[in-house]
Amino acid sequence: MLAVCGTRPDAVKMAPVVIELKRHPEECDLVLAVTGQHREMLQQVMDAFRLQPDYDLDIMSARQTLAQITVRALEGLDDIIKKIEPDLVLAQGDTTTTFVASLAAFYNKIPFGHVEAGLRTDNKYDPFPEEMNRRLTGVMTDLHFAPTEMSKRNLLREGVREEDIFVTGNTVIDALLGIAAQEHKFDDPQIEDAARSGRMILMTAHRRENWGEPMRNICTAVKKIVSRNPDVKVVFSVHKNPIVRDVVFPGLQGIDRVILIEPPEYVPFVHLIKEAYLVLTDSGGVQEEAPSLGKPVLVLRKTTERPEGVEAGSAKLVGTDPDVIVSEAEKLLHDKAAYDAMAQVKSPYGDGRAAERTWEIIRSRLMN
Repeated sequence: MLAVCGTRPDAVKMAPVVIELKRHPEECDLVLAVTGQHREMLQQVMDAFRLQPDYDLDIMSARQTLAQITVRALEGLDDIIKKIEPDLVLAQGDTTTTFVASLAAFYNKIPFGHVEAGLRTDNKYDPFPEEMNRRLTGVMTDLHFAPTEMSKRNLLREGVREEDIFVTGNTVIDALLGIAAQEHKFDDPQIEDAARSGRMILMTAHRRENWGEPMRNICTAVKKIVSRNPDVKVVFSVHKNPIVRDVVFPGLQGIDRVILIEPPEYVPFVHLIKEAYLVLTDSGGVQEEAPSLGKPVLVLRKTTERPEGVEAGSAKLVGTDPDVIVSEAEKLLHDKAAYDAMAQVKSPYGDGRAAERTWEIIRSRLMN
């Protein structure tokens, strides 16, 4: 069996599955391949879960295009599949690596299993390119591991056979709960102070649809929030992409009580979520992680492929209009009832046993 990941979110969500599969070496000979679509951030997660890839395509290059990622990853994964002839190729989510893994499996007539299947916004350019990555992946998938009943309904609507869809919960919760249960102290005294203040806002923003003017608007909102709320500290994890950094650093560097940090390794990032008062993000994974730790999420996007959190009340779409972001953040900062209404919602994303269910399904479908 071949498991594939390429980015930090891929690795976080595939790690519990890989670890579970490796627990059954007598039944499953697992090969792990990484494309290196992300480099440093991917390696951080691999180290956190003590995973060592059998193959590393190392495709990362500065300011790489989607076409370059696609071609390099496809050629590399095609070579690996031809060499090892797996019974199943397994990848997760909506990255270009995942789409390419499904395509390489299809070209070689190998079954493909899609972890975190069925997420949809039904707008092919939002998020871009993730929405089409997962739709195209779904067409070539044989085993659909859907995280929620809503994801299953999306797949049924598209004509996927019900017997090929399995609701497992989201593997990100498996990873999250184990790490969050550990004790942690931040190495940077400034971050440690913010984390213990009880009024820390944790932020991430990196999606392509937020590049440029939307990212400048997000920075404007951050400045307004800290200027109007002197007890609030913002910790902003700034993505490695130069297009993001070229806006965020000029916009926020040197602003009092705004702490710009390099993307933390996975373990400290989980503990930043755990210690945050609330979270502002355009990340898909963080929308799942924060509610599982009782943290309200304001989603810096117009749409989300994770509507379960919005419907449950643990997340709210706020877009990138500075006034809206500030208004919604201050509501949570100053209205305890509004805060509790979001923080106390039970997470809709799973119970931490998704990887175990995924293995049982693979075993029952492919090994009997």
